[in-house]
Amino acid sequence: MFGMSVFQSVLERLRAEQDTEVSDEDVAGDFRNAAAGLPPEFMAETSPCAAIPFGTVEQAYRELAPVESSEPLVMPDYLNRTSLAEVASELALSDQETPLALAAKRRRFAAANHPDRLPAEFRSNATLRMKLANMLIDEAARRLARTAAVR
Repeated sequence: MFGMSVFQSVLERLRAEQDTEVSDEDVAGDFRNAAAGLPPEFMAETSPCAAIPFGTVEQAYRELAPVESSEPLVMPDYLNRTSLAEVASELALSDQETPLALAAKRRRFAAANHPDRLPAEFRSNATLRMKLANMLIDEAARRLARTAAVR
């Protein structure tokens, strides 16, 4: 290959590869057995996976899979309280709230009611409750800001 152009050396290599065609299965087997430069005997004798049948592995995955319940989900009672008065009473907002207290109430309410944390069947009620709670807390924050500006 010395004394040839790069193009000529590539052509020579391709001709040589065509002369010694190897099947894909032989190449894959050689690759697996030559992992990390180890002899094939080492891989067959020491591989912990070689002795485990595939069915055992499949069974282990199935045992770890979450179990789907055939029982219908029951909506918690608090998610059925979707009126403005009910959400307001749960929040228990007062005139003495601080901005930090309002933010804490918003986070606490969202932790229990956020639609992303609930099953799809309950999301419409949870969304309505979150909208009402956010509206009430935002109004309380505006009132707080107005009274602070007057003082």
